[in-house]
Amino acid sequence: MRTYLAKPAEVIRKWYLVDADGKTLGRLAARVAGVLRGKHKPTFTPHVDTGDHVVIINAGKVHLTGGKLRTKQYIHHTGYPGGLKTETAEALHARRPTELLTRAIKGMLPKSSLGKQMARKLKVYAGAEHPHQAQRPENLTLQKTNRN
Repeated sequence: MRTYLAKPAEVIRKWYLVDADGKTLGRLAARVAGVLRGKHKPTFTPHVDTGDHVVIINAGKVHLTGGKLRTKQYIHHTGYPGGLKTETAEALHARRPTELLTRAIKGMLPKSSLGKQMARKLKVYAGAEHPHQAQRPENLTLQKTNRN
């Protein structure tokens, strides 16, 4: 029996809608990253983008467990001497509500041109409104645990 390898022209993409209201950041990000990669499909092929489009609404209402909102640091360097910038999750969430979820999901995707292609299929909105009604996204069910 031969191993099936998906070809880019054969991939059928669907649109999913996720409501992030009250969801935990890491659990939601892990599930969405898997859908963007295509790991939920039986035709998953590591070197082909077989994933689907994901629209996340209410990203401003996602929560972090423990004291991570005050203690988690987001760090980047400007490229100039002394250009190390740090920001807490609370400050980043206040400034750009969608950025926490976007960074968490992009960090779980491959670090290659394939990962960038997958990340382009992610649409994150802070409120309940989104402009993707024409694609008729279907709700993505997340596994319920005793912590969610």
